[in-house]
Amino acid sequence: MSVNAVDLLVLQKDNTWELEEWIVPLSTALAGTTAEQAIWAPPGGGNTIWQTVNHINYYNERILSRLNGIDPGANVDTNEETFVGTGGTLDETAWAEVLGETKRIQLELREAIASLSGDDLEAPYGNSDESIGRQLSRWMLHDAYHAGQIVLIRRQQGSWRS
Repeated sequence: MSVNAVDLLVLQKDNTWELEEWIVPLSTALAGTTAEQAIWAPPGGGNTIWQTVNHINYYNERILSRLNGIDPGANVDTNEETFVGTGGTLDETAWAEVLGETKRIQLELREAIASLSGDDLEAPYGNSDESIGRQLSRWMLHDAYHAGQIVLIRRQQGSWRS
């Protein structure tokens, strides 16, 4: 069986979103969270789960747009601006909508990655000198990193599995 770079990126995407093998994927880290848990701020400061998910969704939506050949528009001025939102609402419906958006983006990203060719991976990412393949590889580490942060926050809350 031959494995190419696209196959590896799809596997990496599966592992960072829903396939729990070596790491806790994002979907597992978020499973069963309530709005109350999502707005809880860690002692000593830091972002909430909700803010972290907003940040993930912001960048993932931009990557999805680029993979679909759509200009994602102007970037925010600072990374901190991507962690916006709901530092204090206990709105379960709003939280469910955020999680639904996360899932939609993740599934569409997987589909977009799976449709790439080896040549597509060598193409420039947006207006940068970076290739799409290199950008995707780095970005998946970003999602894995934040999934780990969410697990840590849930452990601090006592809401993570034992």
